[in-house]
Amino acid sequence: MNATSKIELSISNLADNYAFVRKLLGKKNIRISSVVKGNAYGHGIEIFVPMAESCGIDHFCVFSDDEAYRVYHAANNQPDILIMGDITPESMDWVLTHRIGFFCFDLKRLHDALDAAKATGVPARVHLEVETGLNRTGLTKNELKTALDTIKSNAKHLSLEGLCSHLAGAESIANYLRIKKQRAQFKRMDEFVTSEGFSNYQRHLACSAALVRYPDTRYDMVRVGIMQYGFWPSPEIFIEYCGGKTMQTSPLKRIISWKTRVMSVKNVKTGSYIGYGTSYIAHKDMKIAVLPVGYSHGFFRSLSNKGRVLVGGERLPVVGTVNMNATTVDASDLKSIAPDDEVVIIGHQGDLEITVASFGEFSNQLNYELLTRLPEHIPRYVV
Repeated sequence: MNATSKIELSISNLADNYAFVRKLLGKKNIRISSVVKGNAYGHGIEIFVPMAESCGIDHFCVFSDDEAYRVYHAANNQPDILIMGDITPESMDWVLTHRIGFFCFDLKRLHDALDAAKATGVPARVHLEVETGLNRTGLTKNELKTALDTIKSNAKHLSLEGLCSHLAGAESIANYLRIKKQRAQFKRMDEFVTSEGFSNYQRHLACSAALVRYPDTRYDMVRVGIMQYGFWPSPEIFIEYCGGKTMQTSPLKRIISWKTRVMSVKNVKTGSYIGYGTSYIAHKDMKIAVLPVGYSHGFFRSLSNKGRVLVGGERLPVVGTVNMNATTVDASDLKSIAPDDEVVIIGHQGDLEITVASFGEFSNQLNYELLTRLPEHIPRYVV
């Protein structure tokens, strides 16, 4: 059975985005980790992971063990998987036996990992997350010393594979001093780890914004999230990349498009209300098109009387209240429109485009929020 809408993902645009990131990194041997938390930022883990692998990616960061499970089964080439957040106690054995790495941001997790490693006979692949100023998760200096002592005394069961932290808003210049302090603190923590006799571990601190704005945070690996999907972390980062030069087009290319079709076409008389309630009254004789998408599909109710879609090479406004499963648009100015005509919600049609940013502005959401709220039940296709 066909769905009421579909999402298309461009493999060529994804390849171009990775090429751009590699160009930024230069010839240095810095590993790219693809961040696929939040269902690959709404793009779909199961379809996106093989796409990324085909572009040479062999490392993925996720938030939780359930996402790690999905990446593990979606991957074709046995990549490295790193859990940055939640692991349920009953999943730790599975994490270890499948050689999946994870952040240790408190001592309890480290001891849970040690217990599981002893039970399974498989060493835990530990990345110690240190507190540098985000004040969310991370080991303090004293906790780091305890963690390192625990790893030393249990070298058979615990392997220190990484040292990491999270930056507190590298996409905004308003956070510059805070980020500067974090960078300095991470360097001190790293020096302490080496002074304790550890070496050959991966250091990773940079997110998409930091790899552009703060080159000294790139270390051995960068965790690339939003940029691989074709979006800048913020307008500031794009402006900084441009360096004062005027650029006609962004080097990043959005890989996602969202499309549906016209379900029905109807004529409405002047003075008639359209849809539920009285939020829109026809100010003239109108022709409306009904689309089989609504807020249950991720086309938000806040787009009522504000949103836009592309049909027949024209930009059509939403009229009336967005329903659970249907939306109406004003097609009065189109010479012809019929059921099954293509409707672009996000993407290109002819010379026009509806960007994720413009869609987000109408619905009052960040790019990150909008993308991750796209329902998983919408089918995704590689194009």
